[in-house]
Amino acid sequence: MAIKTKYEEQAADVGAGPVPTRSTAFSASAGANGGLSALNDTITQTAASFQTTQARMKEGMDKAMKTTEEFVAFGQGNFEALVKSGQIWANGLQDLGKQVAATAQAQFEETVSAFKAIAGAKTVKDAFEVQATLARTAIEKTLAESSRLTESSIKLTEQALAPVTARVSLAVEKFGQAA
Repeated sequence: MAIKTKYEEQAADVGAGPVPTRSTAFSASAGANGGLSALNDTITQTAASFQTTQARMKEGMDKAMKTTEEFVAFGQGNFEALVKSGQIWANGLQDLGKQVAATAQAQFEETVSAFKAIAGAKTVKDAFEVQATLARTAIEKTLAESSRLTESSIKLTEQALAPVTARVSLAVEKFGQAA
């Protein structure tokens, strides 16, 4: 019968199983060294993976920031184009208004002089001739002025839309490449 040490007896009383001996302690130590090596390998792999992930996240954030900056700059360009378009439109409308006012003033003066001519007519026939001439002249001038105002309005619209059209073309060119 083998002599049990004090620790073996206590372990047997508790039901903990056999107490490690020197040879089992040595093999456990060797297993622990293998476990430490595996743990070191895992830590190294985890660190490398973390660095790779961190580099990818930084690259993604850099791309996102660059894209955001491009969108902000593009939006600012759009705003500037709209402001410029509005300025062109406002100035053009002011010019058209001046043209209309000048035309109205000229027509008023012609109408006053025509009424004076009608009032100074010696016969009814002369009055009708003056009135017919006035009507014909007024219609011709109205058609000519209407045509001129239409052309000016179309030209103004084209000029006012030019900055916006340029931004749309730029957007198609820029974002068409991204697709």
